[in-house]
Amino acid sequence: MEPIEVFKALSNESRLQILQWLKEPDRHFAPHEGIDMNTIGVCVSQITDKLKMTQSTASQYLTILLRAGLIKAERIGKYTYYKRDEEAIGKLADLLKTEI
Repeated sequence: MEPIEVFKALSNESRLQILQWLKEPDRHFAPHEGIDMNTIGVCVSQITDKLKMTQSTASQYLTILLRAGLIKAERIGKYTYYKRDEEAIGKLADLLKTEI
């Protein structure tokens, strides 16, 4: 995890919103095809709908968060599901406490 990439990823309100929604997916999204959102994640189409953006833009935002190491992706069939990487977010919190 590169701190500068993480901070760039967090510098956008919509990307921050995605991370907040993924923290409690059951609260913000309806289940998708019987997938356990807390274990597997949230489908990109659900995130796109909630953002009220094109799928292209939502996918770009998710890619930025993925490259920064803040989320994980899992492909199941034709769908990609995203969830937070809690371990990486914990390391970021530690970095903020100790280095900044």
